[in-house]
Formats: sequence, structure tokens, C-alpha cells
Amino acid sequence: MKLFILNMLLASIVMAGFFNDEQQGKKAEMMENERLCKLFTKKVEDYKKTIRDDMLAKTTLASYEHRKSLFCAKIKGEDVNTSR
Repeated sequence: MKLFILNMLLASIVMAGFFNDEQQGKKAEMMENERLCKLFTKKVEDYKKTIRDDMLAKTTLASYEHRKSLFCAKIKGEDVNTSR
């Protein structure tokens, strides 16, 4: 009887984290998207203050703005089209 109870206890401990993996994955992804949204928002603001007047600088700014819009849209739950 003790062995049965011990087996049930161990099985419940093992299975406790099994069903939350998907939810934890979504939470981690959302936190990462929030972090990247903040990062690229700051990059865009800082880069606009110190931007040079050449093609490479404008391309870099466009890249930062594109990534900012991608990650911030994911936070809001919008459908994200990754093609340019």
C-alpha cells in the first residue's frame, strides 16, 4: 500500500509540469517579444538622433523600424506579415 501511494505521489509530481509546457512557452515568447519591442523602440529613437545622411544609415534605420513593428505587433496580437 505504501508503494502504491509513493508511486501515485511520484506520478503526480512528474505530470504536474507536463501540461503547462505550452503555456510556459507562450509566456516566454511573449516576454521575449516585449523585450525586443522595447529594445528596437529605443534603438530607433537613439538612431534618429544621431543618423548620418547616407544610404547605409537610412537602410539601417528602416531595418530597425521594421523589426520594431514586427515585435510590437506580436505583443498586440496582430497578424504579422514578415515579408517586406
